[in-house]
Amino acid sequence: MHAKLAISEIVEQLKTSFSDHVDEVVEFRGDTTVVVKAEGLIDVLTQLRHGDGMKFNLLSDLSAIDYYPNEPRFHVIYTLFSIAYNQGLRIKALTGDDNPHLPTVTSIWPSADYAEREVFDLFGVVFDGHPDPRRILMPHDWTGHPLRKDYPLGYEEVQFSFNYERVQSQKPHPKE
Repeated sequence: MHAKLAISEIVEQLKTSFSDHVDEVVEFRGDTTVVVKAEGLIDVLTQLRHGDGMKFNLLSDLSAIDYYPNEPRFHVIYTLFSIAYNQGLRIKALTGDDNPHLPTVTSIWPSADYAEREVFDLFGVVFDGHPDPRRILMPHDWTGHPLRKDYPLGYEEVQFSFNYERVQSQKPHPKE
């Protein structure tokens, strides 16, 4: 077994080995996030999974954030954990509003299958090469992706004493 590398050493190794793909490193309250370009995502994650002193063998979470109207709009976050070395690292990949695509990581972590399907279903980020790219939470004939910030909201106005008449006039009532 190889010696454990500290998170700072891992980050420096990534910045050196993948200088074209690592955009920035953010440290906040003891957590480290490495922002990676989409085209280098697989290479960086493969190194983290199999690299000496790294062994991030658990993809503990895969999620997304919509920063609409900013570009790049979607940030997909991979939360990694090394069981062997008891340390975690977060990787963030960015993709734009026009046809958001990222490569699938199911070849590195098979557990990414359902998480990638959830991100596709709720945000519309397509994972190229995914083995089963169909909806998982919404009905198959659903139009749109409900966690996008520009998704139309459907709601019923909350009734108070000042708007009682307006709300009552919009409610369906049985005919007598």
